[in-house]
Amino acid sequence: MADVESGNSQVNGGNEVDGTNGSSSLRAESKPLPADLDKRSLSMSMLETVDLEKDDMDYVMACLKTSPEGLKPDVAARRLAKFGPNALPEKKVNPILEFLMFMWNPLSWVMEAAALVAIFLTIPGGKAPDWEDFLGILLLLLINSTIGFIEERNAGNAVKALMDALAPRAKVQRGGEWLDIDAKDLVIGDIVALKLGDVIPADARIMNGKDIKIDQAALTGESLPVGKEKGDMIYSGSVVKQGEFLALVIATGMNTFFGKAAHLVNQTESTSHLQAIVSAIGLYCMAWISTFVLLLIVTQWPIHLENYRHGINNILVLLIGGVPIAMPVVLSVTLAIGAHELAEQKAIVTRMTAVEELAGMTILCSDKTGTLTLNKLSIDQESFFTMGGYTVDTVDQCMVFAARASRTENQDAIDFAVVNSLPDPKMAREGIEELDFHPFNPVDKRTEITYRDNKDGKVYKATKGAPQIILGMAHNKKEIEKEVHEQIEDFAKRGFRALGIAVAEVPSGEAHGEPGPWSMVGLMPIFDPPRHDTKETIEQAIAMGVEVKMITGDQLAIAKETARRLGMGTNIFNTDVLNLSDQRASIEYGGSVGELVESADGFAGVFPEHKYRIVEVLQRRGHMVGMTGDGVNDAPALKRASVGIAVAGATDAARGASDIVLTEPGLSVIIHAMVMSRQIFQRMKNYSMYACSVTVRIVVTFSILVWAFRFNMPPFLVLILAYLNDGTIMTISKDRVKPSPLPQRWDLKEVFIVASSLGIYLTASTVIFYVTLFKTQFWHDTFKLGMPWLNPRDPNYFQLHSIIYLQASIIGQALIFVTRAHWFFFMDRPGILLMSAFVVAQLVATFICVYANWGFTQIQGTGWGWAGVVWVWNVIWYAPLDIIKIAVRSIITGDKTPIHKLFAARRMFTFDYSKHGREGRMPRSSLQAAQARASVHRSMETYRASLQKNVNSLD
Repeated sequence: MADVESGNSQVNGGNEVDGTNGSSSLRAESKPLPADLDKRSLSMSMLETVDLEKDDMDYVMACLKTSPEGLKPDVAARRLAKFGPNALPEKKVNPILEFLMFMWNPLSWVMEAAALVAIFLTIPGGKAPDWEDFLGILLLLLINSTIGFIEERNAGNAVKALMDALAPRAKVQRGGEWLDIDAKDLVIGDIVALKLGDVIPADARIMNGKDIKIDQAALTGESLPVGKEKGDMIYSGSVVKQGEFLALVIATGMNTFFGKAAHLVNQTESTSHLQAIVSAIGLYCMAWISTFVLLLIVTQWPIHLENYRHGINNILVLLIGGVPIAMPVVLSVTLAIGAHELAEQKAIVTRMTAVEELAGMTILCSDKTGTLTLNKLSIDQESFFTMGGYTVDTVDQCMVFAARASRTENQDAIDFAVVNSLPDPKMAREGIEELDFHPFNPVDKRTEITYRDNKDGKVYKATKGAPQIILGMAHNKKEIEKEVHEQIEDFAKRGFRALGIAVAEVPSGEAHGEPGPWSMVGLMPIFDPPRHDTKETIEQAIAMGVEVKMITGDQLAIAKETARRLGMGTNIFNTDVLNLSDQRASIEYGGSVGELVESADGFAGVFPEHKYRIVEVLQRRGHMVGMTGDGVNDAPALKRASVGIAVAGATDAARGASDIVLTEPGLSVIIHAMVMSRQIFQRMKNYSMYACSVTVRIVVTFSILVWAFRFNMPPFLVLILAYLNDGTIMTISKDRVKPSPLPQRWDLKEVFIVASSLGIYLTASTVIFYVTLFKTQFWHDTFKLGMPWLNPRDPNYFQLHSIIYLQASIIGQALIFVTRAHWFFFMDRPGILLMSAFVVAQLVATFICVYANWGFTQIQGTGWGWAGVVWVWNVIWYAPLDIIKIAVRSIITGDKTPIHKLFAARRMFTFDYSKHGREGRMPRSSLQAAQARASVHRSMETYRASLQKNVNSLD
């Protein structure tokens, strides 16, 4: 076989044909093909000689050496290797640069500055550079960066693997067979099939189809879909809004309109919410550090006449101990690991900050079909309603009409249910010749087939769709209108959705001829049963302080019946209330539009613009709104929502607009994601408070000791302290935490005030302890412990350094158990990993205090007596930490009765995973909110009933 890509032959239908005579059946008469086409290789230079966007389609197909049967697989493979994948080049970050980026942030800069201080500014002191501190700081930076790099890559790889499984797909014809392939594997000359909701995978030209509309807003800014016809261009990244058609791919990857535009745009990364939080916390810590470093500089040399080298060391202590160097790593790793855990629960995070917003979500607007229900439609043939001369005995014939008006391939849920309700699905096309088919679109709301009946040779049309639309087509609409509406209402009360069916003969016998009078055949009852777990899931959401609102395009009666079956409230409105003024809404419904939307249990008859409006109204009323969706029409609302959630089976457009993509059906996945997101948030908040407390404690403690006692803590000891703290605190990313029973939001004011209070208290614990060591003989007189630094008095006796180091290490690191607990630390059991890391770290610190005689860092072993004293002292001072935390938080929140609230709040934070949706475990605040809302609903229904009664009396 000759190689098409080398130009030795031409292709027709994926098969090679002789090209010696320069003719082809694909060739356009008006524009002859280049004489040497059969000898030329398909290349970019060759394609530049052809106007692929405007030349005749047959001519373009011949130049691309393809046919209506598509490329042969081996030809496509060679083109893929030659032109590259149909994807924008990934921005590949050099792993080394990615690793070094963990050292490129303001907190790391301070540590790097400390390293330079240790190596350069210590030289004027008349001694060798401080190599120990220099190397220790660099090693600390490297360890933090390594941990962050490894964890983030591992989590990123796990999420990427799942995202690859959701990569855009394309239906392409290769060698006469239709294949479902990754969109990145498309090549020039491929023929693809596209339908409603598909994101166009490459630049292409339409080969057939009609009534096609394309949403190009993402590319051109056009607000309305654009009509397209055969031969027109369609661009990669735009979305099919109406129609089904085939298209010829003429450009892929960077050669597409979107690819060229993306190449020209200077992409800049915006600051994420997490980065803003980290920056705010970093600025808070830096403010404390810079203030006390400045005070040290202006006091210890001019006033205290401190030794130069000692002064530099004191500054290093504040820089090394005060900077929460692990904070960016801990927070990013916590989010990365959390995203990995969410991915394992079948919830893929496409925007990392969505984890925080999901934790703060207060209202979830959920699609009904496929999320609250199974999206497995069934036809209740026993309830089939027939008319127009058809009887119950001819239900099978009615079903055949409906099946003929359905796709037999590439089906949607309704078509699948209808066709498979026949005794044999082949009956849908048995005995007829299909002439034309109009697929469903949101404008017409129906499907239509034109066919020739082989029995009588006549041409007929059959249609199925929204009953109001089908009724409007009927020739006897006025006679049957009342009966049809009554039956639709009856279906709705029973939870059925009605589908209208009609037929008409085409008198001209032509495929595109005008039909004669339409006869409505009947109404088909379709039922989509609720998911088995939806009712319990909604209860769980309410227990977590999140209201669930049903958003459906179905009729109001169907929505209310479904809500009743699910145990939801039935205070459901039609979307016309969204267009009312507040004054009109107050008169008709007893509340403003915002109040109605906020109190509603759902909305029926919803269109895409209504979803957007609902989200907008709720956000204006201060809610963090989650919105689920699956279709291309849901994309605007998903983008607008605080947390856009694409459910399982969503279109590429919906996934692209969402923050979280679910890979399993149902609402329960979202509940799991909410629980995990609140755990992730809790870990980040716990660490942030701890990091701020430690910063305050270190800078204030050692500054006071320098000013009051000329105590100079060796920087290397503080470096060891930082090592042990960071090693322990890294485990908080996997700590066992209880998710809050209510939505969570960052309150940095609370974090900073509580952290400062705890830090000042810890400062007092160390300073007072040092006073007892240096100004009294209490420990010698009481416990007969040696205090050699008292004779002569030496504030920097090596054993004093060891004792103060151990005291600062134990109580400082134990603080994490206070900040991680909402109330008393013993009420929330920590994770085994965190507890184990703490025990190991403090055993190391204790052994250093007891045995280490390291002259280079000015410490000397104290023996077990002093170690025991330190532990007892810390235990005594540790006990009030929780009381301080609770008291300060109570003052901030305005709650003056923290003890009274203690046990109620404790019950709120007791979260049983197996029962966390049941009423018995429901937080009081959530129960009260639900009861209050139900009361409002009853009041509004009573008000409307009385209003209607008054109106009726006027009649």
